[in-house]
Amino acid sequence: MISIDKIAPSLTILPLENGDKLTRKEFERRYHAMPNIKKAELIEGVVYVASPVRAKKHGKPHSQIMTWLGTYEVGTPGIEVLDNTTVQLDADNEPQPDALLRIEAGGRSRITEDDYVEGAPELIVEIAASSASYDLHEKLKVYRRNQVQEYLVWRVYDGQFDWFKLDEGEYIQLEANSDGITYSQVFPGLWLDKEALLAGDLAQVLVVLQQGLVTQDHQDFVKKISHIITPTANSKL
Repeated sequence: MISIDKIAPSLTILPLENGDKLTRKEFERRYHAMPNIKKAELIEGVVYVASPVRAKKHGKPHSQIMTWLGTYEVGTPGIEVLDNTTVQLDADNEPQPDALLRIEAGGRSRITEDDYVEGAPELIVEIAASSASYDLHEKLKVYRRNQVQEYLVWRVYDGQFDWFKLDEGEYIQLEANSDGITYSQVFPGLWLDKEALLAGDLAQVLVVLQQGLVTQDHQDFVKKISHIITPTANSKL
């Protein structure tokens, strides 16, 4: 006699492992069942589980980016900064970028009922080891296809910082002006002194950002997004 145990389908949820090829639904099911995993991503249907994070090569750069973006958020009502948040982009892609900046009402993304970001945020930042990282290959292609408007990559081991802007379906590098300042094309007033950031001079980074926050372009942007009202259920009837 064949044992029922041998023919009954297993109800065990398999572990999430690097290189697994999964649907987004199955990826989410396994990810939720493994609270010990702090960061995993689905990129083009392939699972990437993050390695333990180093202090000076990731944790510190990450904190500096969050300080820079957080300061911009404080001075710009209507936008939102999120840290290591799952983003549901499409059927095969669910990244968890190091940082993102989104317009809350009237933007390209929304917060779902189960508290995830759905759709492409306007700006994403990744802390990468080098140009060999998948952040500058598979993930870049995914962000471009899903129309993330600006994509920033801090290549820590290379000592470089890339700022890409989507232009007619392709990412182009934004160049600094004669003063060494790079300006966001999507978020007016979001200014960055790359050299100061790479040198660890966060004070100078914030000085330059404050200069951007007092420009007329930034004030006009704040007025514009403050007048956007998220449609309610009644307004759609």
